[in-house]
Amino acid sequence: MSKIKNIFSRQILDSRGNPTIETDVITENGKLGRYSVPSGASTGIHEALELRDNINSDYLGKGVLKAVANVNNIISKKIIGENVFDQNKIDDIMISLDGTENKSNLGANAILSVSMATAKAAAQDQNISLYSYLSNFRGNDSLNFKLPVPMMNILNGGSHADNLIDIQEFMIMPIGFNKFSDALKSGVEIFHHLKSLLKKQSYSTNVGDEGGFAPNLDSNEKALDIILEAIDLSGYKIGKEIFLSLDVAASELYNLKTKKYYFKSNNKEFDSDDLISYWSKIVSEYPIYSIEDPLHEDDWDSWEILTKKIGSKVQIVGDDLFVTNVKRLSFGIENNCANSILLKFNQVGSLSETIETIKLAKLNDYNTIISHRSGETEDTMISDMSVAFNLGQIKTGSLCRTDRVCKYNQLIRIEEELKSSSYFGQELLKK
Repeated sequence: MSKIKNIFSRQILDSRGNPTIETDVITENGKLGRYSVPSGASTGIHEALELRDNINSDYLGKGVLKAVANVNNIISKKIIGENVFDQNKIDDIMISLDGTENKSNLGANAILSVSMATAKAAAQDQNISLYSYLSNFRGNDSLNFKLPVPMMNILNGGSHADNLIDIQEFMIMPIGFNKFSDALKSGVEIFHHLKSLLKKQSYSTNVGDEGGFAPNLDSNEKALDIILEAIDLSGYKIGKEIFLSLDVAASELYNLKTKKYYFKSNNKEFDSDDLISYWSKIVSEYPIYSIEDPLHEDDWDSWEILTKKIGSKVQIVGDDLFVTNVKRLSFGIENNCANSILLKFNQVGSLSETIETIKLAKLNDYNTIISHRSGETEDTMISDMSVAFNLGQIKTGSLCRTDRVCKYNQLIRIEEELKSSSYFGQELLKK
């Protein structure tokens, strides 16, 4: 047992230059755990609340000094003195102290910062790697570690770009490899080939929040085609080594009044049936392994229809649909909606609740993908989490910008440390 001696929070900046909260948890042995909370741009309406100051003064009202004060003046008084290894108890104390369904009283960002910093402090106190410590929460699962397949966001549209592309993220998945480091190398090479192609065709090679290019292409298909061309130029095998992945973020395209999806690329509206047909067509024409949030976050009936129609062919991922929430995932499982879940710590607001969702997903054979947010920090905990729980896949953005690349670099270090570690690619190929 090692007690928590001190907790302190501060306001820092995320990768978009917006304030976020960072918390230090210090044990009685002097070990420090530090976690900084990311922030999303395209957020689901069912996510736990990120508490902002919302006043027209510092940082245009985006400050998080209220959340910082909640940690320093309220949460710390209840948590200091607790056993740093009792993660569930510490999270439960904070959740009860907040007393709301979506953590709107203290703020999910405040609670999460303490929750995650506690786990990191505990790992430091035991003098072991973070992924090794986190693996203790897996229960009876095998302790063999596997490195995740990265879903590399190399081209952007939707709310992540100012262009005519409707789909928010176009990703490559280097599945057909035996080592993470080889998969990463393939992604980097494709990224640079894509940059050269865009330059050659006089498109912009400026990058967005997550490091992906945002050229002014005029259709989703054009984006897919130019990525395939970059893969071909790199010398890797399309559909054997490298696959495509989409994050549609369909809720951003949805009009609640008309109940239709608007595609700016062709100035056309789609109802749910039209969109299901469109995704079925896209999946049949391109080497797509995964499609995320292809429908509105509350259009459960359509999710069930789409899953039945193409779920045996592709990975259908619920992000805004599930928001890392056990109740929403349970409903999805019962109604055969999607076959995979995206996991984001700050959607639910604590480590223990995230772990509960992971266990439910794995119990029901849903694929699991851990994810960054568009507003990131230099924290690399999602990398350790992906290995600790053998999650299989990780989203952490493109192959540039330190806030994205630091997660890949941490996985390189973990692969080096494990020496005999295996890579999840071959397992995904079997699926």
